[in-house]
Formats: sequence, C-alpha cells, structure tokens
Amino acid sequence: MAKIALITGASAGIGYAAAELLLKNGYGVYAGARRVGKMKDLGELGGKVLALDMTSEASLVAAVETIYKEEGRLDILVNNAGFGAHGAVEDVPLEEARRQFEVNLFGLARLTQLALPHMRAAGGGTIVNISSIAGKLSMPAGGWYHASKYALEAYSDALRLETAQFGIKVILIEPGPVRTEWDNTALVNLEKYSGSGAYGPLVKRITEKFRAGYRSGAPGPEAVAEVILKALRAERPSARYAVPFKASLIIFLKWLLPDRVLDRVIRRALGA
Repeated sequence: MAKIALITGASAGIGYAAAELLLKNGYGVYAGARRVGKMKDLGELGGKVLALDMTSEASLVAAVETIYKEEGRLDILVNNAGFGAHGAVEDVPLEEARRQFEVNLFGLARLTQLALPHMRAAGGGTIVNISSIAGKLSMPAGGWYHASKYALEAYSDALRLETAQFGIKVILIEPGPVRTEWDNTALVNLEKYSGSGAYGPLVKRITEKFRAGYRSGAPGPEAVAEVILKALRAERPSARYAVPFKASLIIFLKWLLPDRVLDRVIRRALGA
C-alpha cells in the first residue's frame, strides 16, 4: 500500500520537486499551495491538488480532513511552505515580521498539531521540516527570515524528542544555495523595505552579489527532493540533512570560527 504524503508549498521549487519525485516513486501525494494552477502537472502525474493557505486555520483543517476522509491516514507530512521577509530588521514592519513567523513557523506547527493525533493512532509517521542553513548562520538584511528558521530548528528538536515514543520520526532538511524562485521574492522584499535609506548601500551590494551569480553552479530543487526521498526511505534517518555539500561546509565553518572572525568574513564578503 502506497504511503500517503502531504507536501506544503508544492506549487514551485523544493515542494514541487519533492511532490513530483515522490509520485514517480510510488507515494500517494497531496500537493498543497495557494497557487493551485501551478500544480496542474502534479495532478496529471496522479497527485491530489489542494488549495492550502498556511495562515488560515480553516484551510489547514480542511486539508487534513480531506486527506483522512479520502485515505483514512496520513503517513508523511512535508512542511515546506515558506518565504523570506528580507530587509534590515529596523526597516521591516513588525506586521510583516509576524507574517513571516505565521507562515514559516506557526502555520507549520498548527498543521503538525492537526496531523499528530492521527499519526499517533496509526502507530507512527514521518514529519519532514524544510529548514535552511539560514537557521544556522545569519546574514545582514535577512534577520526575520533567519529568526524564523532558527526557531524552526529548535521547535523540530523538541518535537522529535516528544514524538519518538509514538514511532513518529521528525527530520530537518537544511538546504543551502539552491536555484529556486525563492531568491526573486526575497530580493523584491529586500528592495521594498531597505532599498533606500540608511541600509540602501548595503542592500545594493547584497543584491549585486545575488545577481552576479551567488547561486551559480548550485543545484536545482531536485537535489533537495532526492535527499527528502533518501530520508523517507531510511529505517533510522538522521535528525538533519544538509544539502548540497556546500551547505555542510558553511555549517562547519559556523561551528569552527569564533563569532568575531565570522562576522569579519561576512562583512568583508559584502563590502560592509
């Protein structure tokens, strides 16, 4: 019997790639996102498409109820939906910062709350939370996004310890530089909130770095999808998977270098 997975943020990037790969490997997939039209091809592959808004209680409840009505179970939850409210922490309105946490953490946590009782009753399940190396290392003009991912790391660690007794696995995926449309959204927000004013020169340098090919040579979202599949297939998965190798290297340098030295490296790289 095919395992049933719900993947959030499945209209593009990592979520779309993961949904496509799982479908091709025999999983039953419910693909959730606000942009339903962008998931048409997943439906043609045999996936079930759901309208899903991570900031709406009604939408989250409806998604879980639909899956249990149709399938009677949910084996895998891939919490992928997220965005970057980039800009200097001084500039980003607190309303937008709260929305950042609502999507990247609280919506994820609420969906997990809805799924857990069913997984517990079934005697097990797997929750995959898509974090980022941004949850390990902070860069200027991304403070609220980093904060949401740092919080997700801590949340996931606690969840893993709490649910292990019920046979429920909690896995963190920590992507580094990967080519997705996420960058475009982040850069739009960056320009919107901090493109002028005191942080304007810094934002200009950051934008130039991205436009000059910060992610040149970086793999596409398919590389992350492959790691998700690997983790799901593992009998005893690791708590964390960093992808690609460059992400592991960045995390190692964060561990190795004193804060003062790392700050100097980052500022020099950005000309700050």
